[in-house]
Order: sequence, then structure tokens, then C-alpha cells
Amino acid sequence: MRAVPAERVRRQILNVLQAWGMAEDLAATTAEAMVETDLMGIDSHGLSMLMMYESFRKNGQLDLTARPKVLLDAPATALVDGGANLGHPNADFAMRLAVQKAKSAGIGAVGVRNSHHFGAAGHYARIATAAGVIGFITSSARTVLMVPTRGTLPLLGANPIAFAAPALRNRPFVLDISSTTVAANKVKVYDLNGKPIPGGWVVDEAGRPITDSARAMEIIFQEPGGGVTPLGGAEVTGGHKGYGLGAMVQILSATLTGAAFGPIRNPQRVPGDPDDVGHFFMAIDPRAFRPEGGFEEDLDAMIDVLRATRPADPAKPVKVAGDPEAEERERRLAQGIPVPPALEKHVREICARSGARYELSED
Repeated sequence: MRAVPAERVRRQILNVLQAWGMAEDLAATTAEAMVETDLMGIDSHGLSMLMMYESFRKNGQLDLTARPKVLLDAPATALVDGGANLGHPNADFAMRLAVQKAKSAGIGAVGVRNSHHFGAAGHYARIATAAGVIGFITSSARTVLMVPTRGTLPLLGANPIAFAAPALRNRPFVLDISSTTVAANKVKVYDLNGKPIPGGWVVDEAGRPITDSARAMEIIFQEPGGGVTPLGGAEVTGGHKGYGLGAMVQILSATLTGAAFGPIRNPQRVPGDPDDVGHFFMAIDPRAFRPEGGFEEDLDAMIDVLRATRPADPAKPVKVAGDPEAEERERRLAQGIPVPPALEKHVREICARSGARYELSED
């Protein structure tokens, strides 16, 4: 496996998106979100997504020329149509609009419909903290893959949630989770690396755990039964909460915005129909509740206490949400982003088909 400098990965993504016809500014926003995701160690949602995006384009599901369009606008809320473009520029636009509204009204909430996969939700939460506000993001998903507790057929997507809050001395608190045990694209990363997945991530149509990553990919993306387990596992003792969490995200992201619900929409789809993924973005200005700086000071104190907790293993200090990603980002900025040979091969082939310049190596 080679480590590729982040700027080279950024150029590679940008080259492919522009070869596909995406406008330069939209492609730059998308490439930024994807490479930042890779830098933070979330390999499932960065460079490796080019394979899936190519299939969207081939199937006529994407309009890479579309720009986000505000359909409804109020002092604290808005509804945006994503035009069936990739979710990254739609999400970036909507999060910044929510921040703008929060700065004016104290709180801002923006829904997006007719969008696509937007990468890692935490990337957009960090946009909020960079502006000094709290960010909350949810998204529905194109792939129906979550098997409900005690069920055998998938009915919900991974349906991610992110929450971020700004501090003064410390890094922002950034929680980025899926309502499934694992994102389907993380299974893809294991498959690209030829590694087995942990038991409990994926079950077959009989509810049996699957560890072969290639077989798991077949179950998730090709077969009607089985799929990824809810956050908390397949058992009713925990998984029903993850399943409920996924349903909540679906309500906020899609039912509220008018986007699609897969089990109802998928049987009616025809080739070329967009995925109609929905997102929800909320920004809260702490100054609407407290004097300036009071929230951040208290959050710093809270983070300090959490980090100072005596660890069970002195070699493994206690971390706060966002710490692992920030530390991995520093390592990868210095050492490069690891790209497995299988992914490098796929990217070469995508470049050959699109006419994009191959950038991951100098040869």
C-alpha cells in the first residue's frame, strides 16, 4: 500500500470530477470534502467513492451541472433542491446557509431534497464550528441496507448523524456516527484490502453473521435479504435503539424535506431516476443563550475533565469525540493517505474511461 500526499489525492478527485463535466467551483468543494474525509481516516467516504459516483453517472442518476436552489426561505429556515447533483456541494451550501441564519436569528435549520451521497457528515459539522456555532446534521441514504431488529429484510439506510460544538482552547467536539453498526462503504474498504470484517457487522437473510468481506458486499448491494445490523447490534437489547435512531434520521432528513423513503420509492423507480436523498442541517449560535464565550469556556472545562479521566490502560489515554480524526489528520498530512493497490487500480481505470489525468503517482 502506498501513501499518497493529500494534495495529489485532491488533484486526482478534482481531475475526475471535472472530466465528468462538473463545474470547477462545485468540483473543488466536492474534492475538498472527499480529501478531508480521507485525511481523517474515514477511507470509506473519500477517494474510494469515485467508483460509486461513476456508476451513478453511468446510470443517469446524476446531474453534475446542477447547483443548489433555494425553494423556500424564511428568517430561520430554508428548503433547498439539490438538483440531483452529488451531495457535497449541496451540503456545503446548506450548512453555510444554516450558519448564516443562526448568526442572524440565533438558530438556523435548512433541509435539502433531491440530493445524493454527501460523504462524511462530520465534515459539514466542522464548517459550523469554524464559524463559532454548534452544528447538527442528519442524512437519509440511497442504499437500503439496515436490517431491523428481529428482521431479515433491510428497510433503512446507514442514516448518519453528526454533532459538533466549538471550544476555545480545545479542538471542537465532533461526533460523527452511523445509525448502523458500520457504514456499508467501510465494508467496501475491507473488501478492497482483502480483509475479513468483524462478526456482527453484516448478517445474511437467515440472520447469520458474515465475516467474508466480499460476501458481505454481495449481501449489501446485490441481494434482497440480509444487510448491515443497527447500531447496538442485531439483538433487541441494543439494536432496536439503533433502528429507532435510523428512523428518526429518516424523518428529519427525508420525511420533513420531501425526499424519498427507499422501501416505498425503490419499487417505482425507473432507470435514470435520481436517488432523491434528503439532508437536514441545523446551526445554533451559543450567543442566543449565553454571553459571548460562556458556552465555549464551559465546554473547554468539560473536555478537560473528560480527557483527564484515569485510563484503564496508561498507554491509551481517554479521548473525546473528534480527537481520533484530528490526530489521524495530522499523521496523514505528514505521511500521506494510504491507497491500497485495488483502489489504485480502480482509479486508474476511471481515469482511462473519463480522460482524466492520473495523479496518484508520478509514473
